[in-house]
Amino acid sequence: MKFLIEHELPGRLRLRCPKNSFTREEGYVIGALLETQPGVTSAVTSHRTGSLLIHYTGDTRSSVLKAAGLLDKAFYGQLNGAELTPDEAALGGSVASLLGGALGRTLLPPVLRCFFTCLRALPVLVKGVRDLWRRRGVSSVSVLDASAVGVSLLRRDFRTAAVITTLLALGDLLESWTHKKSKESLSDSLALNIDKVWIRKDGKEVSIPLVELQIGDLVVVRSGGVIPVDGVVCGGEAMVNQGALTGESEPVCRTSNLSVYAGTVVEEGELTIRVTAFDRETRIHKIAEMIDESEALKADVQNRAEKMADAIVPYSFLLAAGVYLWTRDAVRATSALLVDYSCAIKLATPLTLLSAMRESAKRGILIKGGKFLEALAAAETIVFDKTGTLTVSKPRVVKIFPFGGFSREGVLRTAACLEEHFPHSIARAVVRQAEEENLSHREEHTAVEYAVAHGIASRLGGERVLIGSAHFVFDDEGVPCGAKHRQVIERESERYSLLYLAAGGKLAGILCIEDPLREDAFETMTRLHDEGINRVVMLTGDNLRVARNVAGKIGIGEVKAQLLPEDKTEAVKDLRRSGVKVIMVGDGINDSPALAASDVGITLREGADIAREVADVVLVNNCLYDIVHARRLGIGAMEKIRRGYAFIVGTNSLLLALGLSGTITPAVSALLHNLATVGASVYSLTPILPAPEKG
Repeated sequence: MKFLIEHELPGRLRLRCPKNSFTREEGYVIGALLETQPGVTSAVTSHRTGSLLIHYTGDTRSSVLKAAGLLDKAFYGQLNGAELTPDEAALGGSVASLLGGALGRTLLPPVLRCFFTCLRALPVLVKGVRDLWRRRGVSSVSVLDASAVGVSLLRRDFRTAAVITTLLALGDLLESWTHKKSKESLSDSLALNIDKVWIRKDGKEVSIPLVELQIGDLVVVRSGGVIPVDGVVCGGEAMVNQGALTGESEPVCRTSNLSVYAGTVVEEGELTIRVTAFDRETRIHKIAEMIDESEALKADVQNRAEKMADAIVPYSFLLAAGVYLWTRDAVRATSALLVDYSCAIKLATPLTLLSAMRESAKRGILIKGGKFLEALAAAETIVFDKTGTLTVSKPRVVKIFPFGGFSREGVLRTAACLEEHFPHSIARAVVRQAEEENLSHREEHTAVEYAVAHGIASRLGGERVLIGSAHFVFDDEGVPCGAKHRQVIERESERYSLLYLAAGGKLAGILCIEDPLREDAFETMTRLHDEGINRVVMLTGDNLRVARNVAGKIGIGEVKAQLLPEDKTEAVKDLRRSGVKVIMVGDGINDSPALAASDVGITLREGADIAREVADVVLVNNCLYDIVHARRLGIGAMEKIRRGYAFIVGTNSLLLALGLSGTITPAVSALLHNLATVGASVYSLTPILPAPEKG
């Protein structure tokens, strides 16, 4: 397979293949085959962009590259659309197979049962010896596991050895499923899927492949088109929806000498753009790189339960050695190895996290890993985006003020008559309001004159009528504004975006436009304070006046406005550098780097694809209040783990005391230990929150 090395760090390679080098299913096969290579810890592929992200250890770079070069269709053959992704059904089948096999072996003749027990114990013994040989020494749980299994086999206690190996295999399976969530490459989600662009050359417009584009070319984009490059406008005028990158709730006007960015959309008008960056140099691609780096850092987090289990291991060996030196009784010394703390801790902790994740899923909250439950429990600060997160991102007309003898209905009817020709969000809000009030707005006006980003002019009943911004109505068209009207405008502009209507050279009225808050926003803020969140911050690309108005309605005291994606990310990083755990809640592409930079990122199901990919928690029901439930689940899971530790330590300490005193035999001790482990596991699977009420 042909590829280029796009980016490289120690232990990390990103390879780029030509587009359409492999399908989604073939990508899964390529990743799986690469992960079988010595030293490769993970391999993630993206079929849309031809990306291969490979993490490896040791001095295996050359062999990894050689293996990647061999993996083409001639190597892995035709897949015929087979679905190769792991899912929950596969997990259930693996668990059933494991437990069924353990039960089936109990029905075999003694000789065969002993043989299969030794066979299943072999990987445990090999892993323990390997870790002992390496630098980890006896501080590894695998060494203790191997010692317990090995002693059981030496004592010909095959039943105990079989139980231990089965429990260890079950724990590894569940932990692997919990923490290894396969994701598509983030560049896959950000791909613009644009193969060709229109450029202006020698006075003509021609279509060329994107790969042939050069810096300085003039790209032409019309209404409804996605801007494929970063560049500077050198011709035309248009309303551009930049919400994906800046979070602005309304389209902005782009004219000559203003910058535009790849991934934004031309809603109205036409632009000729001089290319300054395209493909991997665009701002949207830089966002993907920022996310990728943050995700890589998150992947290095160590499992807390495993660390605790490792810390206990040396004391088990010391205890066994001390007992043998004191009593010269190998049976009592064996009890210190057969009854250990690490096995239960290692199994119960991932089960608790898995149970909490399943419980959250039933409530419409998708939590992508156990470490995010811990982050939810520990967080002290929560950061919200505004547009589309705290608001529904659907403008509506909330107030109408008629002036100059016009009626309220007349203002709305005339505004709808003019605005129905144009598809932008505010125009749709005006037309929708007129329809809800059953106001007919037949076309009685003459030809429409449209000034991009300013307003609309036409003639109705012999008079010139205008609708648009304050700049268009007052400055461009010279419509006077009296003192009384000015007072109303100043008052309402503190809360709403205003649309101005004029007729016959006089101000006829204003329409107040609002992007409404989500119904549960205020209650969510109140409950989060009750749950121990002591700081709530709003970060938005919108203007400060609107942001403060929204924040005041729901009790957010700290607001930062007019921020670019990198500004939001830096703000989140600053909070983390101050030593607090941070939750970030956002729904757009522009929020994705900040979501990745936080301790736990939360998004809505209706959010952008990339936000759902990078977020650690997805609110499937699009309900903000589910953030409260998610935090309660995190706190409950951590508390359950602490109670489980207390039970495990108390029970196993008692069993150790009984075994070392000779009150119970090692076999009974091992049996009771395993029963206690099962008990701790069953407790780990119990619900954390009361069952939701059925409405």
